[in-house]
Amino acid sequence: MSSVLAVSYFVDRPARAPRTPPIDRPRLVTSPRRDKIARPATLHADLVLFVMNMKTSSPVGRLRPPPDAPVDAARLRAVHRAVSELRRGTPVLLTAGAPAAGARPAAEPLVLLAVETVSPRGVAEVATLAAEPPVMLLAPARAAAVLRRPVEQGVPAIALGLSRALLEPAALRGLADPTAEQLLPADPVVGHAPALAGAALALTKLARLLPAVIAAPLLPTAPERAADLALLSVAAADVLTYPNQMAACLVRVAEAEVPLQDAPDARVVAFRGPDAGIEHLAIVVGRPEAATSPPLVRIHSECFTGDLLGSLRCDCGPQLRGAIKRMAEEGAGVLLYLAQEGRGIGLVNKLRAYRLQDRGLDTLDANRALGWGADERTFLVAATMLEELDLREVRLLTNNPDKVAALAACGLTVHRQPHAFAPNGVNDRYLATKAARFGHLLD
Repeated sequence: MSSVLAVSYFVDRPARAPRTPPIDRPRLVTSPRRDKIARPATLHADLVLFVMNMKTSSPVGRLRPPPDAPVDAARLRAVHRAVSELRRGTPVLLTAGAPAAGARPAAEPLVLLAVETVSPRGVAEVATLAAEPPVMLLAPARAAAVLRRPVEQGVPAIALGLSRALLEPAALRGLADPTAEQLLPADPVVGHAPALAGAALALTKLARLLPAVIAAPLLPTAPERAADLALLSVAAADVLTYPNQMAACLVRVAEAEVPLQDAPDARVVAFRGPDAGIEHLAIVVGRPEAATSPPLVRIHSECFTGDLLGSLRCDCGPQLRGAIKRMAEEGAGVLLYLAQEGRGIGLVNKLRAYRLQDRGLDTLDANRALGWGADERTFLVAATMLEELDLREVRLLTNNPDKVAALAACGLTVHRQPHAFAPNGVNDRYLATKAARFGHLLD
């Protein structure tokens, strides 16, 4: 059995994407014919706590940070720089943060190297800092496919021992990337993943790299050696909170009138986070903030292949153009164009997922075979943008109950509006998977 298809057999296939504990009392409103889905919102626990903390710390109970609580730019900068280092194949140090006076560190610090960008020089630099032989950290679903047998799924990562043969860049990339040739001289030894393994994989995901990393605990002299090599250090807690910090601190940076073919009265508003990284866009039709009833809103994750090229593999292009046309017909609306391609895994990884789909996996299992979750997006980005646009009650064009739940958990009042398009003969299986495994409402 190929390592690509193995994930379908060695990982339990949920009826739909895994859910997390419900949020109390979200303001969730559904259309009359869909009131059967009126249920508590569900979000990742860290996002829920972040939103609650934001609201209780703000004097007006909103998502925006209070003006007297500026973002810790140095900590955000450390994450952003660490992401850049991993992308260029340079090791970084991952720490548990500064312990309290007299206390021992909560977890052993690690030296990390992203497998996708690994080079002999990077491996050599890791060796000069490592107190023990390095291991490869993989998401459980990816590890199951590599080993072709079941592994524990309720853990952040699986640690695979690396022989000298497996420390070669080509062999490492074969283990990490199911679309590459896999060179596996012998079964790697499965060991205990370090405490910071989850943050290590999260850092590679922020870099939009394959979630696979070489990791090793540090020698006592490693900080001095790392300084000689000009290597950066970043705290695990800062890595894990980074996406929500970026989402909650988005600000407008530019806007202009942009008449569209189906919506002549349109403007584009650009938002950017404090890391000055990727931008998210709001396509505003008419004056939705002045509407007498809740305006139409569409949360649309960018899709290069569907939106720009007209790909038939998905329904993104019709959803994008259909939403803008409907808003123009009503005279007002907002389409939030979020830089979260491929459910948050990025364009390159989406292309890899397409390769796996061509070999038999569906869209959910393809993402998991790469080491990503079923859906890596955060919709706190959308909530922040809507608040900045002064919209707190909306009619959401979506088939995805999780989008409704996410906005409701962030304090918005949400009325779901169906937004389905017929299969085109190519994307039939894709749409069926969204309904059966992601819970999308396509009927």
